[in-house]
Amino acid sequence: MSIHKYWFYILAAAAACSKPPAQQTPVVPVQMASVTKIAAPLTIQANGSVEPLQTVAVQAQVGATLDAVMFHEGDDVQAGQVLFRLDARPFEAALRQAEAALARDEAQAQNAQREAERYKALVEKDYVTKSQADQAVSAAAATQATVMSDHAAVDNAKLNLNYTTIRAPISGRTGRLLVRQGNLVKPSSDPLVVINQLRPILVRFPVLQHDFPALQRRNARSPVPVRVVTADSGKVGEVGTLAFLDNAVDSLTGTVTAKARFENQTNGLWPGEYVRVSVELDVQPDALAIPTRAVLAGQQGSYVFVVGADKLAKVRQVSLGRAVGDLTTIDKGLEVGEQVVVDGQSRLTPNAKVVESKAAPAQTATTQGAGGTSR
Repeated sequence: MSIHKYWFYILAAAAACSKPPAQQTPVVPVQMASVTKIAAPLTIQANGSVEPLQTVAVQAQVGATLDAVMFHEGDDVQAGQVLFRLDARPFEAALRQAEAALARDEAQAQNAQREAERYKALVEKDYVTKSQADQAVSAAAATQATVMSDHAAVDNAKLNLNYTTIRAPISGRTGRLLVRQGNLVKPSSDPLVVINQLRPILVRFPVLQHDFPALQRRNARSPVPVRVVTADSGKVGEVGTLAFLDNAVDSLTGTVTAKARFENQTNGLWPGEYVRVSVELDVQPDALAIPTRAVLAGQQGSYVFVVGADKLAKVRQVSLGRAVGDLTTIDKGLEVGEQVVVDGQSRLTPNAKVVESKAAPAQTATTQGAGGTSR
């Protein structure tokens, strides 16, 4: 054997020994969920704000010194409850004066009436002239008018006296006290306190113009249920009903103002609070749904990883419906019972071998797959 052939065999043997072994495709642990059927509500979503059913700024109707405050700031009060007492002494004196004037003028009116009757009898016997009799009748009528004016003055004095006791015009919750005891209050002065009615309460929200006809049709059939979620994502357990639709579309925003009424027995809603509103128009039965976290976004649209009996993850383009809580409905692309990956997609590639895990690795913010990039 020549020296060249010898070295050829040596190098070939060395190359054969250095060839790496065949690598096996790693199995990716994932979490999966089944495609299910649900009753998916058709809803309108909007941002709304809470407002009281009624708001009253309580003001004095007569000028006087504030003698007493009969409640504490933030108290719940009932309609007719005494809130303030004003100094009533000037008004009691005015009432007595009006009543005295009434008594005087009633006595004069009775005397004038008797004079008119006497002159009527005398004129028939020609003891007095007709002109004198007419003057007596006119005097009696004038005094009677004075009596009527005095009655009105007495009623006004009684009314002003009643105004010294200020009562709650509505039931609700009081705000901060704006005027303290001892201050002089007047009808033109600032409010003493503001009362907001919290039970029931309203939520005001806009309805887009293209959603308005559907809402009108639904409202004509039966009361429309409305649900709200507060700013801290807390769900209000109570379901309200649509109570008001404005009579015109706002040409600037293309929306119609709507209001929903909530009984608010637990005070879960507070005036001025911003909430997320969901108005239920209809319910779609037997809608296909999967967990929202299974859906990825790619350059060709939304897609999911579907796992078959062979435990291979395959990319499937899907047509999405709408979100229902933590689920998303699927219009096209999946069948009931199919398994989709809901966690662990960040490590998947098309046709990757998977194994179901109770604790799949956390996903990264950006997922690369056959369909493109999903965020």
